[in-house]
Amino acid sequence: MELKSVKRRKKDLTFWEKIYIPEIIKGLSLTFRTMLRPKFTFEYPEEKFIPPASYRGRPVLVQDEGEQERCVACGLCSRVCPALAIEVQAAETDREKERYPEKFEINMLRCIFCGFCEEVCPEEAIVMSKDYELAFSNRQEAIYGKDKLLVPVKQLQDRIDFLRQYK
Repeated sequence: MELKSVKRRKKDLTFWEKIYIPEIIKGLSLTFRTMLRPKFTFEYPEEKFIPPASYRGRPVLVQDEGEQERCVACGLCSRVCPALAIEVQAAETDREKERYPEKFEINMLRCIFCGFCEEVCPEEAIVMSKDYELAFSNRQEAIYGKDKLLVPVKQLQDRIDFLRQYK
């Protein structure tokens, strides 16, 4: 069996392709068109960004009107979290729910705002809020407990409605 070598011809470039002038003109025209478009810059912090209902900010726990959290401490959110940012410890109660989270912590330095915890929660107890301002001076401030995570349901109603329309 003989292998014949196949000679490949180089594509001959035209004069204009050799000097790159058309590509330079295309690039400059794109630059000038972009420069003339209106600007969409916010002057933060004087002018705040108002996120839509689909925005995924920091995760929070929903607090019902009766000052009780919706969470039943099933632990699904901590199991599904790819960054292992959520820690839940359950405790027994005499109330209608059999369990509640005795300890619920989210390490905001680890959280990647993926929203998996929100999707897996059967009670709609953890929701991605519209909060986007997160600044910490040390690592201990970045660990949010129930005191920082509990938010009244009225403040989160638009996000909850957004989630319900896609379930």
